[in-house]
Amino acid sequence: MKSTVEQLSPTRVRINVEVPFAELKPDFDAVYAQFAQQVRIPGFRPGKAPSRLIDARVGRGAVIEQVLQNIVPGRYSEAVQEHDVTALGQPDIEVTSIEDGEKVEFTAEVDIRPEIDLPDFSAIAVEVDPLEVDEAAVDEQLDLLRARFGTLTGVDRGVENGDFVSLDLNATVDGEPVPDATAEGLSHEVGSGQLIEGLDEAILGVEAGGSAEFTTKLVAGEHAGKEAVVTATVGSVKERELPEADDEFAQLASPFDTIAELREDLADKVRQSARSTQAAAVRDKVIDQLVETVEFDVPESVVEAETEAQIHEVVHSLNHDEAAYERLLEAQGTTREEFEAEAKETATRSVRAQLLLDAFADAEEISVDQQELTERLIFEAQRGNIDPQELAQQLQNQNRIGMLYAEVRRSKALAEIVQQVSATDTAGEKIDVADLLGLNQDEDESEDAEAAADE
Repeated sequence: MKSTVEQLSPTRVRINVEVPFAELKPDFDAVYAQFAQQVRIPGFRPGKAPSRLIDARVGRGAVIEQVLQNIVPGRYSEAVQEHDVTALGQPDIEVTSIEDGEKVEFTAEVDIRPEIDLPDFSAIAVEVDPLEVDEAAVDEQLDLLRARFGTLTGVDRGVENGDFVSLDLNATVDGEPVPDATAEGLSHEVGSGQLIEGLDEAILGVEAGGSAEFTTKLVAGEHAGKEAVVTATVGSVKERELPEADDEFAQLASPFDTIAELREDLADKVRQSARSTQAAAVRDKVIDQLVETVEFDVPESVVEAETEAQIHEVVHSLNHDEAAYERLLEAQGTTREEFEAEAKETATRSVRAQLLLDAFADAEEISVDQQELTERLIFEAQRGNIDPQELAQQLQNQNRIGMLYAEVRRSKALAEIVQQVSATDTAGEKIDVADLLGLNQDEDESEDAEAAADE
């Protein structure tokens, strides 16, 4: 087999492949054997008909076509590996010449990752919000825990924020009832903002048995995007009484004996959450700066595929209902063109970030081992509330294991890049990025393990 590569653009190549028929004898033999099992020729048992009779029965062209279908993907992959082409997506393949008994030629046009000049990452500086772990944050977490053990008691007064109410809701659009916006005995925490916009403000001060009327814009259903008049009738009003934050509560709600120990544990969790938030902010700022400053061409077809995937995800969530899609856009105050333009901009940034991280991972020869892949699989399964084995089978069936591998590899690449940048908070304090990412702890544990092994 002979192959050459033509550079069509910074992001696309044409691979020319020539395969002599002499190399294809095993492939022809396999196809003839396949046809021999399928074609019934008088005087010959199944699988025993000679090739010349099969040519006469099904046509030489059909045999050659089947051979090409079998061998072209493999020969294309060989050419990609031979020329070290970093192919992106599926190729456009065209058989350009068939000389029976001599050779077959085909071309494959495919997008490739462009050449990317990686910057000096130590010259990158980002600024993020400082870590803030104060008593108010700990109090908030303690109150959330107390709320889990709280009791609801009926009150004879108007509705206040934080109360729990039962509601009957009725809505009309242009005087006509809206069944989708009708409910009875609905339980709701006032101030949570989890139901219809404007509801919480409208029912403040209303006592049990009273009603409030307000106007809101519907965001779902047949009348999405339209103004509706909603009547909310309050059935009952209850307030939540929280247990005292004392040692007795600490023993009830936690493994700790004192409220001081519980508060310290909550402070540690708040601190860890704040560190995770700050670490994510650093990563996001680094990616944003790289995407904005590192110049290279992006394969248009890859961007289009990513854009279509984003739009498809939205349409799929609406059961591919075009009318519902239009109503959703109207409710968001946007047009299809504006939405798709925004999706393309998001896709472009995503593809640029992926290509940058892949280029760095290649340059640094970053790999992913089975344990790292398994850990990410378990994480994704927990996030999606699905059994890890089931998720693994889904990814296998959808040929998406490679995508998971690529995501883990990019995460590792980004972690290495972030360690090289300069990061400070808005208060001017320098951030130890390695410590923020927990890398120093990993090194300490490794050193401890080595020391223990030496002993």
